[in-house]
Amino acid sequence: MVDSPAGRGCSTFIVTVTTTIPSEQRDKLIQAARVAMQNAYAPYSHFKVGAALLTTKNEIFSGCNVENASYGLTNCAERTAIFSAIANAGPDLAITAIAVVNDQNVPCSPCGACRQVIYEFGPDAVVIFQTANEWKQSHINELLPEGFRLQ
Repeated sequence: MVDSPAGRGCSTFIVTVTTTIPSEQRDKLIQAARVAMQNAYAPYSHFKVGAALLTTKNEIFSGCNVENASYGLTNCAERTAIFSAIANAGPDLAITAIAVVNDQNVPCSPCGACRQVIYEFGPDAVVIFQTANEWKQSHINELLPEGFRLQ
């Protein structure tokens, strides 16, 4: 227990999380995501997206967006990569990092649904995405505060 300005006896916890991965791993993920992006099926938006994830076992899995005429049935690249990883490596998958790229070179962070799925399999994952000026690496908790898991 420590004293705090808000009142006496409040507990203070300091949590340190990794928000970067080595540049070599980052570059491999970005390259794998770019390769996957080439296979995207985006006849409606013409906005191709690729994603690649790194597991705790140092395996890389990738995916691309797959659109559908019924827009709600479209699947994002991030979820495609995660679902492919589970199909190949099993449900005990743990994500260390995931990179997202697009063919327009515009800022593109994961959508809310993808953030929740990333959190499900990587509550300590680093998410790599393009901003207006640079590549950004953010901890999933920065992108999805109060994410939840039913475990």
